[in-house]
Amino acid sequence: MESVFHLSELGTSVKKEMLAGLTTFISMSYILFVNPDILGDAGMDKGAVFTATAISAIIGCLLMAFLANYPIAIAPGLGDNAFFTYSVVIAMGVPWQTALAGVVVASILFFIITFMKIREIVIDAIPHDLKLAMSAGIGIFIAFVGLQGGGLIVKEESTLVTIGSFTNGEVWLTIFGFLVIIILIARKVSGAIFIGMVATAILGLVTHLIPLPNHIVSSIPSLKPTIGVGLMNIPNINTFQLWSVVLLFLFVAFFNTAGTLIGLAEQAGFMKNNKMPRIGRALGADSGSLLAGSLLGTTPTAAYVESSAGIALGGRSGLTALVVAVLFFLSMFFSPLLTVITTNVTAPVLIVVGILMAQPLKGINWHKFEIAVPAFLIVVGMPLTYNISYGIAFGFLTYPILMIAAGKWRKVHPVLYVLFFVFLLLLYILNTLN
Repeated sequence: MESVFHLSELGTSVKKEMLAGLTTFISMSYILFVNPDILGDAGMDKGAVFTATAISAIIGCLLMAFLANYPIAIAPGLGDNAFFTYSVVIAMGVPWQTALAGVVVASILFFIITFMKIREIVIDAIPHDLKLAMSAGIGIFIAFVGLQGGGLIVKEESTLVTIGSFTNGEVWLTIFGFLVIIILIARKVSGAIFIGMVATAILGLVTHLIPLPNHIVSSIPSLKPTIGVGLMNIPNINTFQLWSVVLLFLFVAFFNTAGTLIGLAEQAGFMKNNKMPRIGRALGADSGSLLAGSLLGTTPTAAYVESSAGIALGGRSGLTALVVAVLFFLSMFFSPLLTVITTNVTAPVLIVVGILMAQPLKGINWHKFEIAVPAFLIVVGMPLTYNISYGIAFGFLTYPILMIAAGKWRKVHPVLYVLFFVFLLLLYILNTLN
């Protein structure tokens, strides 16, 4: 253990790492049920997605443990699966098989640019304020999806959206779950999200809003409905629209993990001179799990902000991530619970995760107008256009313009000027697709 994870050097112990790994797993285990629920909306087999979610998380955590030696867990990201289902499959009308092929191609390109360290260069060039805005914007987008899924917000012709009906029992189930989770978090209870999901599911079963499962433990669901589907459908990516989808997946995956990795490294005290040691290895673990997940049949993986729960308990090495990987393996035998974890059980999770992801808003320099405008456009652009890429594009297009107007053009990294034209192209592509 010592020779692999350098526990003494990092000021930790096996006991601390085990407890940190358990805490991190409990805090993020909701993804096992939320990911199949969201990708199920795209028409994918929930059982297969459940298995693909667990295996891709295992691969990501093992890579993070042994390659980068960080206490950071990896699993399919909420922002990425929401983008896949609601922006690409539903909004653009792309079949999930073809969209998954887009994820595979984007994953291969993603792996290449990570290996060439292009990703590190771009991440270092992005202003800290815009990184914070991107993280917060994705959080608010996820919360909006949860509010819709739980029936708290519904479609209304004259005002676009309005409040849902409180005569609906399922809406109250969502409210109950939300209250349980936020109360437990306020009480600083570890695994609050997981406990809240269990409590909501039990209430749903008692009130017959959720049907009883036939059993709890079973064999691992087959990957057959999803494994290799993306790879086999790569030939179907033969139009400008579909190659544009590949670009979008690459783009979203490119930026999604950066803010989380930096934030967790700051929390753990790893940052040195505003740089994260071994960031290349951490990004390599991320890209490796992303490629594996796309081949198995799930959306891009990402570093999990819930890793902060384990770090807060003293997790400092890859042993924490190794423990998380082991627990994900054991969880694969509980797939029958998928029938119990309905949209109204997962909706409170999305809302709460959105709240947690919005916390970086406090770090943005709102008093500087040339910063406030692009940050604001990123944050509100994602939920109001129902598209993560639109929000990011709005911010990256206005940032260099306002910095030039403020006479601060020399402070803009040259990479940002290149990205300005990339986003112009991206905006054109998105407009063409719609």
